[in-house]
Order: sequence, then C-alpha cells, then structure tokens
Amino acid sequence: MLLVPPGASRASDDVITLAAGQGSIFRLERPFATVLIGDPTVVDVRARDDRSVLLQALGRGSSNVVFIDAHSIAIANIRVIVRDAQI
Repeated sequence: MLLVPPGASRASDDVITLAAGQGSIFRLERPFATVLIGDPTVVDVRARDDRSVLLQALGRGSSNVVFIDAHSIAIANIRVIVRDAQI
C-alpha cells in the first residue's frame, strides 16, 4: 500500500501498447528518481533525463512501470502491453 500525503497529486495511469522489438519515448510532467518494472521480461526502461524514458518492448505480455519521485511518491503508473510484431 502506498500512502500519499495530503496535497500530493495522484499518479497518472496510462496504457501504452507496443509491438515486440518496438521502442517509445514516455515523458513525465515531474522529475522521477526511481523506476519500478513489474515484469522486466516484457519491457525495459532506459532513462533519457529526469523526465523522460525510452520504453523498449522485449517480449509479449504486459507489465506495470511505476515512476517514483525523490520523496518516494508514485508520480506515474503506466501499463505497457506488448503484442506480437506485425509482418
């Protein structure tokens, strides 16, 4: 359970769908300090700076990716769905 202090904004909830092998840039409104990946066999995350990352689809499935700020508050929780690549 994550407790958020009064006045803190709720984490954004987004869904991103990628084809296997595809990458996508994801930008946040606020700086993040830590990234938690639910299933690292599905998606890899590489920081570009403190407000954007490259999401790299590794394998079919889905995974949550949670971004935590310097005060240990979740600022974004995205669901990444990876589907088979189209031929």
